[in-house]
Amino acid sequence: MKTVNIIYLVALSLLFSCKSENSKTNASDVSPEVKTEEVKLGGQSSVKDEVSDPDALRTAKSIADFSTLVAAIEAAGVEDAVVNAGPLTIFAPLNSAFDKLPAGTVEDLLKPENKSKLAFILTNHVAPANYPIQQLEKEAKKQRKLYMASGNYLPVENKEGKIFVNGIEIIKTVKVSNGWIHVIDQVLVPQE
Repeated sequence: MKTVNIIYLVALSLLFSCKSENSKTNASDVSPEVKTEEVKLGGQSSVKDEVSDPDALRTAKSIADFSTLVAAIEAAGVEDAVVNAGPLTIFAPLNSAFDKLPAGTVEDLLKPENKSKLAFILTNHVAPANYPIQQLEKEAKKQRKLYMASGNYLPVENKEGKIFVNGIEIIKTVKVSNGWIHVIDQVLVPQE
């Protein structure tokens, strides 16, 4: 029995010493002929896919009434969040919603120094969950609030058969590959 234990210990020590020797690589061991290429890495939004069903960002880019929203998404650098697999529910303001903000607000938010503030406002329009209109009706009936990616909770209400989020009416719903876009005509400006 003692011989078996000794053989076992010797085999283990050989195994570990081989592994540690093989895992050591010195800079001088690398061939000087090996050259590296600079690779530009982009997020999920950089993938070009014209075959699959369109995601929320691709859909928004295809609709002229969302041009301000798309510009804001790009300025805030949150494109990858809008194209992720989801499910996501996006309350998407039309251009006319941005026009209702005080003069100069949109231009100011699009400045690079306001990127984080803009990102916070945009995340207040995204619920990281699957909320088709039927589910929003159920949430409204139960008087629940939706958790938004900004960390805020927004109330959902059903008023005379129309669904409202944070007091703003959903005027249209579009199914996208990674969730839902609910079209609204006001910006969901978070309380800071």
